[in-house]
Amino acid sequence: MKRKIGIVGATGYTGVELLRLLVNHPGVEITYVTSREHAGTRVDAMFPNLRGFLDLDFSAPANEQLAECDLVFFATPNGVAMKSAQALLDAGVKVIDLAADFRIKDIAVWEKWYGMQHASPQLVEEAVYGMPELNREQVRGARLVANPGCYPTAVTLGLLPLVENGLVDLSQVIADTKSGVSGAGRKAEVHTLLAEAGDNFKAYAVAGHRHQPEIAQTLSLIAGCPVKPTFVPHLLPMIRGIHATLYTTLTAAADLQSLYEQRFAQETFVDVLPAGSHPETRSVRGANVCRIAVHRPGNESRVVVLSVIDNLVKGAAGQAVQNMNLMLGLEERTALGNPGLLP
Repeated sequence: MKRKIGIVGATGYTGVELLRLLVNHPGVEITYVTSREHAGTRVDAMFPNLRGFLDLDFSAPANEQLAECDLVFFATPNGVAMKSAQALLDAGVKVIDLAADFRIKDIAVWEKWYGMQHASPQLVEEAVYGMPELNREQVRGARLVANPGCYPTAVTLGLLPLVENGLVDLSQVIADTKSGVSGAGRKAEVHTLLAEAGDNFKAYAVAGHRHQPEIAQTLSLIAGCPVKPTFVPHLLPMIRGIHATLYTTLTAAADLQSLYEQRFAQETFVDVLPAGSHPETRSVRGANVCRIAVHRPGNESRVVVLSVIDNLVKGAAGQAVQNMNLMLGLEERTALGNPGLLP
């Protein structure tokens, strides 16, 4: 029997990406898709790529209907899932939040960065950080998963083997990251207009980005000690994709290529490229995969890791479906096996 799936806030880019991935999933059925603003509108009227794949209207969100689902995704702005999660969990529904409501364990830090009081602090400790390559078994048994952010996914996977094995100077970690404009969401803003973002390239939020504490928390947990990376995001004139160039310094001898290949050998959705490679964002467009190359320029102590993902797939909806498969006891790769889109 197919599991019933609900999606709250499915009118954004991550919401439609969830729909695209789930409509052909053999183990689930999308039964409830919500939007306050567009209630009563056919989903395929807003997203014509789904015509013939999904015969549903958007509905106003109601916990009674959501409680009939086996699992509910929140593809909503920050601050929404935390207000509804407890009621759904009490009804026996599993929850995956694609926003940041449950990612940061320190409530004071979360409230500082997100500028609001947390509505469900009692759930934060329970929530499992949904990076399967790091927390697969915890995700399997979870009823509440905090889906990682897009930048933290690319950065953490890129640095994971080095930090796990204590091979680098943790005071010298730099994440130089670039994202396509879809990472800003579907809302209308001047800086993402074609005439503003096209033919342009810029850094932003250098003084502090909300993904900074998430990256720091995750790397610190892996390392077993505080890690405070320098994190600088940039906006690229393209729609999808993240490229993270990660710099750090070796503190012990290691065969880095073998280290990465062995760490991710059993990970379907992490692809370690041959030595000397330079992964491209276009190679992961539409795919739930992180491609990584590790370099040691001049065979010196400096390490440069290149990590690319599609911010809407492995950085959001694809990783969420990967988590859903684990939580529902389904094969982890189900509905996620498509290659990237070229050209």
